[in-house]
Amino acid sequence: MQAATQPHSDPDPSGAAATEATLRRFLLGLPGVDKVGLEARAARLGTRSIKTTAKAAGIDLAIRMIDLTTLEGADTPGKVRSLCAKARRPDPSDPACPSTAAVCVYPDMVAVAKEQLVGSGVRVASVATAFPSGRASLEVKLADTAYAVAAGADEIDMVIDRGAFLSGRLSEVFEEIRAVKAACGSAHLKVILETGELAAYDNVRRASWLAMLAGADFIKTSTGKVSPAATLPVTLLMLEAVRDYTAQTGRKVGMKPAGGIRTSKDALKYLVTVNETLGEGWLDPDWFRFGASSLLNDLLLQRQKLASGRYSGPNYVTVD
Repeated sequence: MQAATQPHSDPDPSGAAATEATLRRFLLGLPGVDKVGLEARAARLGTRSIKTTAKAAGIDLAIRMIDLTTLEGADTPGKVRSLCAKARRPDPSDPACPSTAAVCVYPDMVAVAKEQLVGSGVRVASVATAFPSGRASLEVKLADTAYAVAAGADEIDMVIDRGAFLSGRLSEVFEEIRAVKAACGSAHLKVILETGELAAYDNVRRASWLAMLAGADFIKTSTGKVSPAATLPVTLLMLEAVRDYTAQTGRKVGMKPAGGIRTSKDALKYLVTVNETLGEGWLDPDWFRFGASSLLNDLLLQRQKLASGRYSGPNYVTVD
């Protein structure tokens, strides 16, 4: 799997972030978000009907888009090995069932995951930059990133400093993202906005553009540790930002909703929203991911239901 990045393209060809003044002027000059209109569009997209054949294809695609995740203080090497086995073969009884996109762990578990996933095509993602709070010095955040990359992480999921962003220190957040991107080397950078703490849709739009201008390969809604996490209206807004940024710069960026997406029905709503907003070109794990664990279990149950006509028993899937 090739990750979503174009290393030779300029994330800011217009020079919007050339100085602190131009960055602030650009971000504060973005159009305001029509809250009622956004939520109405998201609601309409969420009512689209998916027929059986398309549903089966959508379920397999959603499985391929999952970053199977464990980010708990009680994580052990054994738990990570078990999660990696599930990522490689989500349904051991069906070799046609696709693997997930990645396994996402804390930096100290990257080496364990990397060893388990050799040759599988499943990537290793690691959270970094003082996840989930982002409350640390830049030196600590860069060391956190470098440690994960050295251990073999293919992807880094960083969190922005929401306090700096909400205080209006936009250039500080921009420079931090750019520094972490440089520390990633060949690893790909997902920038987590933690939209549940940004308070307003206008802030989500500005943070999305800020992250992309700073070089993010993906923008991501949430850590999964704050409520609300991913919602369809916020995801739609971020997808629209990706669409407009790509049209303006020519650089394609991925998007990842994370947290709170638990059912196949919900996952299919998100795929419809991606298709309607960005087109089929983004319906690929290189450009769209789900940050989830419990979602995979429901996708497997629904997949089995489509194949056999009945739901499996409670022991059909593992409990994460």
